[in-house]
Amino acid sequence: MNHNSVCLEREAFCCSICLDLLKDPVTIPCGHSYCMNCIQSHWNREDERRIHSCPQCRKTFTPRPVLVKNTMLAHLVEQLKKAGLQAAPADHCYAGPEDVACDVCTGRKLKAFKSCMQCLASYCKKHLQLHYDVPRLKKHKLVEPSKNLQDNICSRHDEVMKMFCRTDQHSVCYLCSVDGHKGHDTVSAAAERTERQRELQENLQQILQRVQDREGDVKLLQQQVEAISRSADKTVENSEKIFTELIRLIQKRSSDVKQQVRSQQEAEVSRVRERQEELEQEITELKRKAAELEQLSHTEDHIHFLHNYRPLSALSESTHSSSINIRPLRYFEDVTAAVSELRDKLQDTLRQTWTNISLSEVDVLLSELQTRAGFLQYSCELTLDPNTAYRHLELSEGNRKVTLVTQQQPYSDHPDRFTKRAQVLSRESLTGRCYWEVEWSGGVYVAVAYKSISRAGSGIECGFGYNDKSWALDCHQNRYRFYHNSIDTEVSGPPSSRVGVYLDHRAGILSFYSISETMTLLHRVQTTFTEPLYAGLWVSLFSSGELCSVE
Repeated sequence: MNHNSVCLEREAFCCSICLDLLKDPVTIPCGHSYCMNCIQSHWNREDERRIHSCPQCRKTFTPRPVLVKNTMLAHLVEQLKKAGLQAAPADHCYAGPEDVACDVCTGRKLKAFKSCMQCLASYCKKHLQLHYDVPRLKKHKLVEPSKNLQDNICSRHDEVMKMFCRTDQHSVCYLCSVDGHKGHDTVSAAAERTERQRELQENLQQILQRVQDREGDVKLLQQQVEAISRSADKTVENSEKIFTELIRLIQKRSSDVKQQVRSQQEAEVSRVRERQEELEQEITELKRKAAELEQLSHTEDHIHFLHNYRPLSALSESTHSSSINIRPLRYFEDVTAAVSELRDKLQDTLRQTWTNISLSEVDVLLSELQTRAGFLQYSCELTLDPNTAYRHLELSEGNRKVTLVTQQQPYSDHPDRFTKRAQVLSRESLTGRCYWEVEWSGGVYVAVAYKSISRAGSGIECGFGYNDKSWALDCHQNRYRFYHNSIDTEVSGPPSSRVGVYLDHRAGILSFYSISETMTLLHRVQTTFTEPLYAGLWVSLFSSGELCSVE
């Protein structure tokens, strides 16, 4: 059995819940098979409804089916494992699809050890030996194995391109320099590389300086967060001491002031932290660009360098630390003063002076938007963050579409990545009033979540809607269900492959709509959001969800 057939069989014998080979396989009445522990855990969560469903086809069963191990399927899985183990060992000396192969080897080719810039060929250790033994070949320039050697050949004259035409800004061979590029400003590729290397170093220094500036800004913002918290804590403490001297009515007012101070504290901290996250994202992007330039600056292949280097566009004006709005440290002292004044006044005066200590007015009433055009005024462009994506999620359409596939994607390790659930969060945070739409197929949870949601839980607790840090609408075929903190709410509404989501973060309103020729409310939440939110998608096997561009 070859390796390709083993891979195909692994897909056929994978559990659609854990995406691994079946363990103690069981087949339920609809014909789908799962690991016994996986389907039992799934049905345990559905016990309260007393209706048990298939995670793939959603067919329901009453009463709960009795699970019996499928011995034939278990035997086939064991045979597959054995076949896979026999096919697994590979000779690492031979070139694979991603390797540079030796141009001299016949039959199955070995991996190249070096590439020659004069011969324009790649050699394994054995066939490279001539370049070490033959005096004439010793002068050839050897570099790390490269797949781009043919890019060094002039398509017109079939000669090595060792010149660079500054007039036309591309590499040429010697014949080109005296023929089609006669009279142009031409120099050697090495000379042009030296000039651009100098420019690269200047750009690199600009980026590193910008990183240093941004890190300083982040430190200042962190100090502001700490100052806000200290001021708020002190204000709450002083307010409580004053209110203990007042009558029962004043004690009620004490509770109100405490809540308002905390609300303002959270709003201020949220504002600062959002700016802090934006700066940290900019730092990450600048470091990535610096790393790319640093790597390119060390390549030995001049032509590869010239083909891949593009002058860095002028960096936008750096936001100097002094432009960050650092507010005075006396955040809530006016509250303490107002409360002290109330202590000396009578109950009838209390009503008149209450507005003096109001920190803010919070509009908790949602203005009913009658048309889709009304929602679109709050539309926001969202993209999915690859650093949060589960390893079997394939992102496409400019990181706006996600599909759950059986092949593991080549994502690097990242602390924000979901490791057990097929979930992904948006790159952008959501505050204020926001509206976006999701096009879905198969089975998709359309969700919002705090950044602090668990990423690596072994159970369902890190799934959207199964904790107190996320809210999710389960869209499957023509049915909807809403989940928050593991509470399941049945939702009715017209079926549609597009769902609209409206968020008023300040007012604590989250609404889901079915979008077709008309816009129909499916479910609305009224709560208090304590952190910035992120859009999220949780997709089933072979299902997809896409953040739409709305106009």
